Amino acid sequence: MLTEGLILAADKVVMGTYKRFPVVLVKGSGTRVWDCDGKEYLDLVAGIAVCSLGHSHPRVNAAIKEQLDKLSHVSNLYYTEPQIRLAQLLTDNSFADRVFFCNSGAEANEAAIKLARKFAHDYLSGGKYELITMRNSFHGRTLATVAATGQEKFHRGFEPLPEGFRFVPYDDVSALEGAISEKTCGVLLEPIQGEGGVIIPAPDYLREVRSICDRKGILMILDEVQVGMGRTGTLFAYEQSGIKPDILTLAKSLGNGFPIGATLATERVAQAFTPGTHASTFGGNPLAATAACATLGTILEEGLLEKCRARGANFLQGLDSLKAKHGIIKAVRGRGLMLAMELTIPGETIVTRCLQKGLLINCTNGNVLRFLPPFTIDDGEIEAAIAIIDEVMSEQ
Repeated sequence: MLTEGLILAADKVVMGTYKRFPVVLVKGSGTRVWDCDGKEYLDLVAGIAVCSLGHSHPRVNAAIKEQLDKLSHVSNLYYTEPQIRLAQLLTDNSFADRVFFCNSGAEANEAAIKLARKFAHDYLSGGKYELITMRNSFHGRTLATVAATGQEKFHRGFEPLPEGFRFVPYDDVSALEGAISEKTCGVLLEPIQGEGGVIIPAPDYLREVRSICDRKGILMILDEVQVGMGRTGTLFAYEQSGIKPDILTLAKSLGNGFPIGATLATERVAQAFTPGTHASTFGGNPLAATAACATLGTILEEGLLEKCRARGANFLQGLDSLKAKHGIIKAVRGRGLMLAMELTIPGETIVTRCLQKGLLINCTNGNVLRFLPPFTIDDGEIEAAIAIIDEVMSEQ
């Protein structure tokens, strides 16, 4: 088979940083992808919450192609129209006044960490530099974002990590308040912990964190790399708590597959970044910004937030029906089209069997099946996915 030859070639030349499944994907359209042998899959991974509009979305593709004939890249020493347009779209539809553009979620979180420290250095007294982050969190793979991540498995082998991070249990406001010291400059957390297993906090949690930050005079930083851009049914997850952060990070679905990240901030905080304090060669280049403008425009103008909420409710109902049937399902949970099924057994075998039956799903934290489909998924595709999962679980 063509697959075997390509995998053998890849394993000789590509670093082994991923435990890959034995398929080579070559084409995608909507919620479907195809491998090099022509097999079709229903994709509920979507690049890990990246392709929120589905694969090869015509509006995004057309925008990129048009921009490619105009201007693909220039230095950030100069202004470009697509970047200005994207920054305006993001600030018009969020709490933020300013945006810094980069290429990924890790870079967006790096920028947020640097911005928080620089703001504290310039405007807060007492040498504040520490950030409190949450156990079970995930913020990226750079040294600083690994250090900020509250999972020891990501730390191993990379010590000593950069200092300045303290961990507390997620969804525990007492632990958070007790950990704040004279060195604390802010709190960094995910509104919903994605890589940690789609952990949804109590309804008042973000409001209480905001209140603590206000009382202590420190920054509230939200990592919405996975949950942002409509994944939970509103453009940003923080909107559902009725609060506003000081800094917010985005990436993943911002460009529907074209690499781009962004760090959003209020004017008060953003003033700490001045020429020379931070930069990104490719950040917000014309192609990336154009892809993101088309993605955001589609989400806002074509009713996809409403579809996300409706399809998510139907999907969750289907998962609940499976829970009533299969004893290996411990819990189901989700918000919008960010859904999870927690098992009493490891999930890897189920993911593999679903793959063999033409369904792509993901397992995180060992025993949590995670479902992150495009917002364009329809009820028939949800029913097909539920049927495959049911069939696979019946084999267990």
